[in-house]
Amino acid sequence: MLGAIATVFVLLVIGAALLAGSKNGGTTTSPVAIPTYEPYTPDPRFTNAPVEPLPTRSTGSRPDRTPPPARPVLNTTLTANTVYNVGSLPKSSCRARATDVFDNAQLKALILATSKCMNRTWAAALGRVGIPFSPPNYAITARGGRGACGDFPHKGGIVPYYCPRNSTIYGSTSAIARGQGNQRGYGSLSSWHGAFTGMFAHEYGHHVQHLTGLEDSWWRKTLDSRTTSGRLALSRRYELQANCFSGLWMRSVAASYPITPARRSNLYYFFSNVGDWPGYPRDHGSPPNSGRWFRQGYERLKTYQCNTWLAPASTTS
Repeated sequence: MLGAIATVFVLLVIGAALLAGSKNGGTTTSPVAIPTYEPYTPDPRFTNAPVEPLPTRSTGSRPDRTPPPARPVLNTTLTANTVYNVGSLPKSSCRARATDVFDNAQLKALILATSKCMNRTWAAALGRVGIPFSPPNYAITARGGRGACGDFPHKGGIVPYYCPRNSTIYGSTSAIARGQGNQRGYGSLSSWHGAFTGMFAHEYGHHVQHLTGLEDSWWRKTLDSRTTSGRLALSRRYELQANCFSGLWMRSVAASYPITPARRSNLYYFFSNVGDWPGYPRDHGSPPNSGRWFRQGYERLKTYQCNTWLAPASTTS
């Protein structure tokens, strides 16, 4: 199933980072691949089946006629999703220890530690509007392996990915930081651990899309699209929204992490130098738009500011 879907939907954009020493901090002519979402076809038996109440045993007392509390009606559409009513993410404490991103054990520890911070923040935020929360799982190893959505990283690749089949974020710390084959790792863009946290906040953004119904709505539209260009345009909006969610979360912990003005510029530089590889299908967005949507979340603060589905096509190209 996964192989068939992979032939229909472009999964990964493969790139290597070439840093130029310009006075403005440099640009890249060949961006590094941005973290990705690994699609699959949901089983309608589970995604659409109504939940039946459990039978209750009679105790002989008068029945309780108090009506159960009304459940909020959630909007799972792309353009008017309930998540856009959250507002700003609650500020929380998430102090990161000094991390050598080229040390597999230290990088894994950072990923798992900051994931707990993301759990606290997003659980509180989604709870405001009645969206049920459950945390993602993590499978982080030094060399990679085999997951529910295939190999991680993919052969010849470096990027981590979110698999909705088991709500798990997969990644190889060695490939992420150092690269493999002819692909440079993210360490070629930044050795600061905050950039790596921002990258995994992007993957967490895919989990938020999964919880809020954005994922299912996007995937249905993808399956309904009859053109490759249409599917790619949907993919870019989906990925760039995850960038924006990453920016929202990084801003929410900026005071405690901490993220200084110089480190903030490092984040902007990092996300502006990942994206679609020249000559390959454009499924994640150009590097400038990648940086634009991370900055949108970081500076605009509100979840509705991450509504890429209503944004002009020029900003999601």
